Amino acid sequence: MGSKKILVTGASRGIGKALVEYLAKDHQVLATARNEVALDALQLDTDCEVYPFDLEKLDYSGLQEAVEHKLGGIDILIHNAGLLINKPLRQFTRDDILRQYQVNVFSLFQMMQSFEPLFNRNAHIVALGSMGGFMGSSKFPGLSAYSSSKGALAVLIECLQEEYKESSWAFNCLALGAVQTEMLQEAFPGYEAPLQSFEMASYIGDFSLGGHKVLRGKVLPISLSNP
Repeated sequence: MGSKKILVTGASRGIGKALVEYLAKDHQVLATARNEVALDALQLDTDCEVYPFDLEKLDYSGLQEAVEHKLGGIDILIHNAGLLINKPLRQFTRDDILRQYQVNVFSLFQMMQSFEPLFNRNAHIVALGSMGGFMGSSKFPGLSAYSSSKGALAVLIECLQEEYKESSWAFNCLALGAVQTEMLQEAFPGYEAPLQSFEMASYIGDFSLGGHKVLRGKVLPISLSNP
């Protein structure tokens, strides 16, 4: 398989952090997140490169330059970063909704536009969605913006596969169920998930490395439970 050049967003905690720890053992990984302190600690613990970046920014040129300088190209993009705002619908502000969609959906548009020249042959773009955004799954009060943004992300992946069907690139979305992370606790305080971050990260890592050989443009439910 050989060493791959991998970009992981949202790498400061939870599944993103565990993904970097899993993949950096054998591959060249660039980890990005808003939390510079957490990224510095992650770099000390692994062989990854880091670049602090806030996906709410409108200018992605800095991230593009970092990818070009630190990786030289992209074999795998794992769009793990996600924002979760949990509040009743009537309390949502326009800014809440825009922030939710900027991080979870619009950022992938911007990354595709910025990184298009940097994707290598047979690149695999993996978006981490949610069972909350999977058609027909259980939905929960307070998560209307989050779940709908993850649903939009899943459809975007299907659209990108069609957009780039003449290329050798593959696009897939993994709709994750409950995993014991900080974000899960924010949405469901006190709930105990059946999977830990490192367990899901190893699955996602392996899928990112090889899943595109048999699957393209798919939205796959990956869940033991959905609270």
